[in-house]
Amino acid sequence: MSFQAYLDAVETRTGKTPRALLEEAQARGYGPGTKAGEILEWLKTDYELGRGHGMAMVHVITKGPQISAKHVGTDGTHRDESDTLWLDGQATKPAQP
Repeated sequence: MSFQAYLDAVETRTGKTPRALLEEAQARGYGPGTKAGEILEWLKTDYELGRGHGMAMVHVITKGPQISAKHVGTDGTHRDESDTLWLDGQATKPAQP
């Protein structure tokens, strides 16, 4: 599953875009220095997110939307279209060529 697919699934499961969850996390004081366990516990308690989906959000909350270009443009199952994650929701995501 691609990194972006994890974030799309987070939106489907929670009803909130990744950006909305990021803003909620920031309002709680979570950011670059926050430990993953603290964020994972919040996401599990409030949104019933498991570890995999939670870790995708941990990355966005602590490191931003930029990801490694390692899988960009590859043919593998972890392939992403871009090294920048789309946080504004599936409905507004630009079509990929």
